[in-house]
Amino acid sequence: MLSIEFLVALLLLGAVVGFFAGLFGIGGGGIMVPILSSLFLWQSLPLDQVIHLALGTSMACIIMTAIASLRAHHARAAVHWPIVRMMTPGVLIGTFAGAFFASILSTQYLALFFTLFMAFIALQMFCSKPSQSKKTTQHELSVHAVSLSIGSLSALVAIGGGSLTVPYLLWRHIDIKAAIGTSAAVGLPIAVAGACGYLITGWNVETGQAGVFGYIYLPAVIAISLVSSLTAPLGVRAAHSLPTALLKKLFAVCLLLLSLRMLTTVL
Repeated sequence: MLSIEFLVALLLLGAVVGFFAGLFGIGGGGIMVPILSSLFLWQSLPLDQVIHLALGTSMACIIMTAIASLRAHHARAAVHWPIVRMMTPGVLIGTFAGAFFASILSTQYLALFFTLFMAFIALQMFCSKPSQSKKTTQHELSVHAVSLSIGSLSALVAIGGGSLTVPYLLWRHIDIKAAIGTSAAVGLPIAVAGACGYLITGWNVETGQAGVFGYIYLPAVIAISLVSSLTAPLGVRAAHSLPTALLKKLFAVCLLLLSLRMLTTVL
């Protein structure tokens, strides 16, 4: 049975993840994975499985967050559906393959890769400037290749792909608000494929913890998703009114500190 403290921590995590998912068009894995890793260690789950469980649980949580976020963006006509349809096959295949690859990596290597990747994302967000590219079209094969890469990396670090998809869409000279909304929509197939991948690869792994299916901790998914689906629309509303440039810099620093904290904890 979940302790009150653990449940409250999960609900608070869901509130934060949902808001930032709506605000930046991200899945929230950059926040969830480090915090869930610490929470799972607090619950005395095996050290060599906490990162895998955090990754799989985060991917499952992103499903509901992505649905709430994309619905809110769609209501504001901020989703470019033709691009979503074009990117979906690539991200599905890439994410599923990435989840299988993550399952064979050790906790230490996953933690190191996650930290380095988040440092790159944080630097990208901190220094990002509006795209000056005039490119508006691209060969469909190139789109599939990019989508495959986005899906693979997203599975390895349990993100909805927003930190990769948004810059790519800006490079294609898509408006920032449409890029965020479209990224939220692309995050749904990423989350579904990633959750299925971690469910399958961890199915025969014994954790000794009730409520764990594969590499997904179901009680955490339910608690986080319930709250994140409520706060994601608030983030979408804030994206259309708050100074997102400043918020992105603050968020970047937060991601870096959280990932460094996770790395030091695991090592």
